[in-house]
Amino acid sequence: MLNKLTLLLPAIGFALFTASAEEKETNQPKDTADMKDKPVIVEEDIVTLTTPEGVIVIQLDSKAAPKHAENFKKLVKEGFYDGTTFHRIVPQFMIQGGDPLSKDQAKRSEHGHGGPGYTIPAEIGKKHKRGSVAAARQGDQVNPKRESSGSQFYICVVDTAFLDGQYTVFGEVIEGMEVADKIVAKPRDPRDNPKEPVTIKAKLGRPKS
Repeated sequence: MLNKLTLLLPAIGFALFTASAEEKETNQPKDTADMKDKPVIVEEDIVTLTTPEGVIVIQLDSKAAPKHAENFKKLVKEGFYDGTTFHRIVPQFMIQGGDPLSKDQAKRSEHGHGGPGYTIPAEIGKKHKRGSVAAARQGDQVNPKRESSGSQFYICVVDTAFLDGQYTVFGEVIEGMEVADKIVAKPRDPRDNPKEPVTIKAKLGRPKS
């Protein structure tokens, strides 16, 4: 079980294999009473994923999952995700990526087994909705603390409330869900690996308009 990070779905046979622009705004408006309930996008918590199908923009949640958000940004800065793929897609469920082994298409049977060599303490709390970005992990049998994979993540293409309380949601897609929809609909092999590689290039911040 240790060589695959799995998403255990009670009564469902799915297995989830795993494991910002840095410039600071200088003219931010004051937090007036009429602004307190309005969401504010912190640019340093924005990550853009470029794929052959288009661009997906993610807003990380540094408040709800600070360890996961910081780790994701760290790996993006290091170029860790560049050349990896969305190695597992399940229609009406999710797309999963972040495995460094997925860079080698000659070893497709190993995709879903890799990571950076560490896990992240669970920060479970946010709900799984369409567009939620969450961390994959090993199953409860070998991972009772529900620690997350160091790099593998998935994007929900539908609401998946049955995962609430089990996995750490650390961000959400704010642009490009139509791209995720295209990816999840691609032809796949028996391991749910897209037959045509869907490569990823990640960077901090939004795409230039």
